Amino acid sequence: MSKLNPPVHQGDHFEGAANAALTLVEYGDYQCPHCGAAFPIVKQIVTHWGDKLKFVFRNFPLSNAHPMAFPAAVAAEAAARQNKYWEMHDAIFEHQKTLSPELLFLLAKNVGLDLEQFRNDIQDQDLEDMVNEDFESGIRSGVNGTPSFFINGDKYNGSYDYDSLQAALHAKVQHTHTH
Repeated sequence: MSKLNPPVHQGDHFEGAANAALTLVEYGDYQCPHCGAAFPIVKQIVTHWGDKLKFVFRNFPLSNAHPMAFPAAVAAEAAARQNKYWEMHDAIFEHQKTLSPELLFLLAKNVGLDLEQFRNDIQDQDLEDMVNEDFESGIRSGVNGTPSFFINGDKYNGSYDYDSLQAALHAKVQHTHTH
């Protein structure tokens, strides 16, 4: 079984509770249609579990297939510098089918970013490095496509539909309580 490498750390973006017993990590690509399909499902799951779950998103842009995936990931990281990571993350997925460099600026404006800072940040090599580090951690963790999920550090190989993901999370909770 593939393990998450490195484990969830300070540099990760998360929703939910920092110290939750359950951690769901997604390696995703902003232009991947399957990640787009998983996006509302993950949102539902995050809402359902509330502070019992920590959801982490790591970048895994498949740049050959999805030319906008890497710029979109950098744009989300740039938004994080203005404390708007999840707003930008959500906006990108909601407009996935029409991604373009122009659209990223429009979304940045819509989520309330300082556009001059955003323009500078998306050219910052540090942010590209962060996206590449996520990607490399995905390779080390056995990710070979998107979306890929890990539950408490273990690779989840089931379907990403709501019921399957929920069942796997519930199983992990049961498992945690019996050990």
